[in-house]
Amino acid sequence: MRKIKFIATKEFYHILRDPKSLAIAIAMPIMMTFLYGYAINLDIEHVTIGIIDYDKTAESKELTDAFYESSYFSRPEVEVLDSDAEALLRSSHAIGLLYIRPGFSDALLNGRQFELGMTIDGSDNNLSAAVLNYSNGLVFQFMLDHLPHGVEIPKVDIATQNLYNPDLKSSHFFVPGLVALILMMISAMLTSITIAREKETGTMEQLLTAPVSPRQILLGKILPYIFLALLDGFLVLVVAKLFFGIPFAGSQLLLFAFGLIYVATALALGILISSLTKTQQVAMMLAQMTTLLPSVMLSGFIFPIKNMPLLLQLISNIVPARFFVVIIRGITLKGAGLEILAAQGLYLIILMAVLMLVAAKKFSTRIA
Repeated sequence: MRKIKFIATKEFYHILRDPKSLAIAIAMPIMMTFLYGYAINLDIEHVTIGIIDYDKTAESKELTDAFYESSYFSRPEVEVLDSDAEALLRSSHAIGLLYIRPGFSDALLNGRQFELGMTIDGSDNNLSAAVLNYSNGLVFQFMLDHLPHGVEIPKVDIATQNLYNPDLKSSHFFVPGLVALILMMISAMLTSITIAREKETGTMEQLLTAPVSPRQILLGKILPYIFLALLDGFLVLVVAKLFFGIPFAGSQLLLFAFGLIYVATALALGILISSLTKTQQVAMMLAQMTTLLPSVMLSGFIFPIKNMPLLLQLISNIVPARFFVVIIRGITLKGAGLEILAAQGLYLIILMAVLMLVAAKKFSTRIA
């Protein structure tokens, strides 16, 4: 027992001598608990839908109010135009469009069968199915509230059209988002480890004695990972097309340009992590904590950001994957162009510039 005690005591002191690893080991479970507890929300709340009222009656207005006064749906931030209502779906300003066709009021008063119309963004199959179910429920409740007791409720159906993913295949939703995760993992995590490995093995000193500048070291380290990340992204898209039937409706050149910006952002984050750590173990743990987990939980890859608490919504604005997930789904599934994705691209460029400046400064300072 004494020998075991000595070994355990030695290991305990070893842990205490590495406060960064200890801090990450304690902080990561807490962070995971908060992220999984608050970000995983399968309830549908405040989903943005547009309503186009062709009936223009008091009853149709009351139905519109019933939708927007519920906790399920909210109004779009931009105006819904009859001429190009589906632009709301292409730009992700709304998940669905409800059409109240002429004759709704007359059918309601006379107890006749009637059909409403709904166009839904099918790129998120789970959310689109929930939107339709909640819409049917609200319409039925509207009938109960507005018809006299004992009157037979007329049958009002919602005819739906699912855009971008008419078969509601889950692979169309998840596979494009996987590209964002893979690019982040390859770029940030491996970059942070490779520089930490140089420090840990002592070869960084050899590089510093060579006739190269810190900037040249930095560029030489990240160039292979740019190529590797883009190759992985290309291979995933090829597999997605061949085996899962994922469409590619937009510009390949535009996606490549945004991919370069995203990879550069992830590489800058990896360099920043590497400059703050001395061992591969700490670099890996810190990279998982700051890149992989937020990219999965706070990017909209799986769970809608609007359903999260306000604090997590604000934090998601510094997660690069949040913007690239919108970009890659918009280009591949919806054929979105630069005019629609400009805002996401601008946010990504700002994040890239800030991270690159900070990472380059920290890297140069630490090895100088």
